[in-house]
Amino acid sequence: MRRLIALACLIASVCGCASTNALGDRIPEHELLALSSAALGETRSISVHVPPGYEDGTDSYPVLYMPDGGIDEDFPHIVNTVTALVEAGAIRPVIVVGIENTDRHRDLTPASSTQGDAQYAPLSDGAADFRAFLSEELIPQIEAAYRTDGRRAIVGESLAGLFIMDTLFREPDLFDRYVAVDPSLWWDNGRLVEEAQARLPELSGHGTRLWFTASDAQDIYTHTDALSAIMKVYAPADLDWTYAPNPEEHHWTIFRASEVEALGTMLWPPEAP
Repeated sequence: MRRLIALACLIASVCGCASTNALGDRIPEHELLALSSAALGETRSISVHVPPGYEDGTDSYPVLYMPDGGIDEDFPHIVNTVTALVEAGAIRPVIVVGIENTDRHRDLTPASSTQGDAQYAPLSDGAADFRAFLSEELIPQIEAAYRTDGRRAIVGESLAGLFIMDTLFREPDLFDRYVAVDPSLWWDNGRLVEEAQARLPELSGHGTRLWFTASDAQDIYTHTDALSAIMKVYAPADLDWTYAPNPEEHHWTIFRASEVEALGTMLWPPEAP
């Protein structure tokens, strides 16, 4: 009943799909929600995949959130990987929530003072609004509408990885586990890395975990390597973090190449009966 009442605030449709998306990924079963956002001033399309047997059970689940989470974006291959990991007994089932893009350059970037960034992303500096959308609108809606257990993770690549790292430093309690694949830490001349030493102590006491990786892209690994070196010295002892660079992969291949390790490591293990 709680879920039905909350869903009355949304426009929802259920898609039981055996087809593939534009990238050739099998589209998993999902609910498609249209969420009107005051924080963003627009309606956002949200895809939600629940574990098999959800409708007939009473269990509550962790939730994995993902920017770049449209059906023609990364949602299908992440859900398919999660499903394979669950079936292999590597992780416990999770609900996956994908947020389809409208303007990812705007939503996933903090402010920048560099001309190069302005040319790359004429509309930017929307990360704070997107974070408000997550914390004040989407997450409360999902936790009201579905049986969640309070545990939250987020995964994303490139600019989504930048947003995830920025969120870790600004609102570490928003998620429990952060997975950033090839994060665009070059943004604003690497300001996040430059500020990391001063901000790392603030991550103590939150119980968060971080996993990040980098491809062979020089503008990526230069900054992720630097961040890792800083974290080895200044990260609080209670911050559980892993840097797992993968120089054999390219920026356009690393997400799929890394997702089994990343999600198998960072999502929650099966719980004892």
